Amino acid sequence: MITTYSGQYIDIFKQVIYPAHIVVQEGKIIEIIACEKAPEVFILPGFIDAHIHIESSLLPPAEFARMALIHGTIAAVSDPHEIANVLGMQGVEFMIENGEQVPFHFYFGAPSCVPATSFETAGAALNVEEVSALLANPAVYYLSEMMNFPAVLQGDQEVMQKIAAARAANKPIDGHAPALSGENLRTYVNAGISTDHECFSLEEAEEKLQLGMHVLIREGSAAKNFDALIPLLNKYYSQMMFCSDDKHPDSLLLSHINELVARAIALKCDLFKVLQVACLNPARHYQTNHGLLRVGDWADFIVVNNLTDWKVLQTYIKGKLVAENGLSKLPKVNSKVINQFLAESINLTDIAYAISEEEPVIVCLNGQLITERLLVKKEACTPQNDCLKLVVVNRYKQAKPAVAIVKNFGLTQGAIASSVAHDSHNIIAVGYDDASLLKAINLVIKEKGALVACTAQNQMVLPLPIAGLMSDADAWQVADSYSQIDAFSKDVLGSNLAAPFMSLSFMALLVIPHIKLSDLGLFDGDSFSFITK
Repeated sequence: MITTYSGQYIDIFKQVIYPAHIVVQEGKIIEIIACEKAPEVFILPGFIDAHIHIESSLLPPAEFARMALIHGTIAAVSDPHEIANVLGMQGVEFMIENGEQVPFHFYFGAPSCVPATSFETAGAALNVEEVSALLANPAVYYLSEMMNFPAVLQGDQEVMQKIAAARAANKPIDGHAPALSGENLRTYVNAGISTDHECFSLEEAEEKLQLGMHVLIREGSAAKNFDALIPLLNKYYSQMMFCSDDKHPDSLLLSHINELVARAIALKCDLFKVLQVACLNPARHYQTNHGLLRVGDWADFIVVNNLTDWKVLQTYIKGKLVAENGLSKLPKVNSKVINQFLAESINLTDIAYAISEEEPVIVCLNGQLITERLLVKKEACTPQNDCLKLVVVNRYKQAKPAVAIVKNFGLTQGAIASSVAHDSHNIIAVGYDDASLLKAINLVIKEKGALVACTAQNQMVLPLPIAGLMSDADAWQVADSYSQIDAFSKDVLGSNLAAPFMSLSFMALLVIPHIKLSDLGLFDGDSFSFITK
């Protein structure tokens, strides 16, 4: 069967736009015919999210795809290290198998750092042999972000063997090097690491670009670096990509890479350079196998209304219409439930904490993954001064919870808690008072994974039965539930953060400076050592 699609054809390779008929047979483009007149809609390759942890959408891959397709995203370069930290190889295999159930292009990586550090308790570990086995899998396209950059700088044997395995497999190596510069950065790049999505400033990104790295402009639910980095696009477009890294379902419901394209063009970035960043660069870098709107390619393309607001009218995968006018054409896939959650309920004495005369406090920064360190005098270290108790509870075995103080969550009552806590995914909670904290933590434990927001009188729970990270419900239902619990944490509990749960999940991410809390204690991300009070 031959099908023809007509519109204004955007040829990113030749940098021209002209009316054309796209002729498709058995899912592949067999001809592109220029014509005098065609509908005033624009046909172009689909968008690619160049780095994302699908688990952070709280959706398994098949449900993520159903929602992403409505925004013209046809592919995602996905690092499954969240579920790998919980379930190891079983978790990675779950993501690959689940993603294969839908017409969407998932390009999974082999997690390089499971666990991310030795300063926390994870549910699994991936050794060199397992990483090598994943890299030999044709469904795995790269070595996922090398977060343990101190080990790279020190030439750690296991880390260097994982890098060597990726090089031997001729697969790219993703980076993760926030604030790294100078000679240390050169050492990191010379190890073979080719990308970075952790740049917070234009100066940091430009230094990495000048050393030949590919820099990803990240705009997720918590970390938002688009405004800081977009001035570099016109000059360095051949080395840049767009990504979301972590994107909660409420924001995925609204937009995806299409929003970054629209924003970039509104800022007078060159159209074809922007589309190269959004569509071509990730495909080239990761040696992907989806279509790029050329004769002989799979018919993977999108139709947009105009070149200003980038409303996606239709999305096609292998010639099949999979989304139209904001609606997914794909049915829900029933996902199996796998998990590892052994924690048991705790009591008030478990979260008791003595504040020091000068307390080292974690300062959460809205819209950033990095934190600041602040010394606060004991008399000022109170909930009324927005100095709240932060608790991390080991979910894999019974152990004493770790407790510290965090500032800038803004809660005026109650608590929020989550089993999503990068990267080991222990239980993490912040609260205005101990009773609410205890209630929130124990509700997460009861569900064996959930997001919770509560006061003494009220509670909201979003269960996450798949690895304590993802829901098995319909994507739109999850987005609605997340919107409600997010609004509760702001409107009722008082948080002033743009994404309280996403920000909370990063308070345990030790590989991002400057101060974080793991299940083993308060951690200095600069010296890579525990803080002793």
